Amino acid sequence: MANVELALKDAMNSIDGAIGVALVDYNSGMALGTLGGGTDLDLNVAAAGNTDVVRAKVRAIEMLNLQDAIEDILIALSSQYHLIRPLTSRSGKGLFLYLALDRTRANLAMARHQLRRVESDLEV
Repeated sequence: MANVELALKDAMNSIDGAIGVALVDYNSGMALGTLGGGTDLDLNVAAAGNTDVVRAKVRAIEMLNLQDAIEDILIALSSQYHLIRPLTSRSGKGLFLYLALDRTRANLAMARHQLRRVESDLEV
């Protein structure tokens, strides 16, 4: 089991094309931990903005009365992929991992697989 800091380092080091990663509380919109990003990607702003995405999708699922859960959400930009993965553990309820990828260097299928692994190793 990895703590937040180790999990974020694991994501940045093991996922090709990773630009930045964050663990976010979607009730408050606050990032509980961030790594990477930089001048082109403010992870705290991204965390707050993607909180709205998660909330909207959760609301839509409830309104549609779907008995299902979000595995991940993909936002494809012209130069980046943004992956949002809500945590499924009881201790991770209300949290999601956010990963920004350089589209030219990333393998989306492998990134999803690796992010799933990071989530399973994460101890919150």
